[in-house]
Amino acid sequence: MTAPIRLVLADDESLTRGAVGALLGLEGDLQVVAEASTGDEAVDAIRDHAPDVAVLDVEMPGRDGAEVAQWVAENQPATRCIILTRHARPGVLRRALAAGARGFVTKSAPATVLADVVRRVHGGGRYVDPDLAMTALTSEECPLTDRELEVLRNVDDTGTAVDIAGRVHLSPGTVRNYLSSAMQKLGAGSRSEAARVARDHGWL
Repeated sequence: MTAPIRLVLADDESLTRGAVGALLGLEGDLQVVAEASTGDEAVDAIRDHAPDVAVLDVEMPGRDGAEVAQWVAENQPATRCIILTRHARPGVLRRALAAGARGFVTKSAPATVLADVVRRVHGGGRYVDPDLAMTALTSEECPLTDRELEVLRNVDDTGTAVDIAGRVHLSPGTVRNYLSSAMQKLGAGSRSEAARVARDHGWL
């Protein structure tokens, strides 16, 4: 008898994680060996259990799904990663695929589709949600300069322009100018919103 495909399932929404885990567990050839609610827990579970496939929510506390996929690619390449997302955002797709993810599925997909994607990815294939792929092909070019992107990468909820300036080796005034320019180009009301918009488009 063929050994089941061993899975780690990571999602910060406990109801979603439980439902997906239960549905996948009904498949005779799939076995969920560990669950995680944060990106760091996902890394620990993948390190401890060495699953065949990791199913990762794209948005989790700590490391997000793409960052976990990047860690897996660098530290445990035998494990293949599938990204789950609620919103079909093309930028997230590009970032996740660049990080080494082999599959990309929206949370609205039926559990049977996810199970089939797990089997395909485990067998060496890839899968990208068709609607998401079409959106990614038609998405717009990045309007931001390299410096504006660098500054936005260092935006967080608590840091000031002085904090960012220290990290990117620029003066606080220059950082404020780059932030203002990026916000204007993206139609954002705050630097956090500008960073989120840029990240959603896959520019960061």
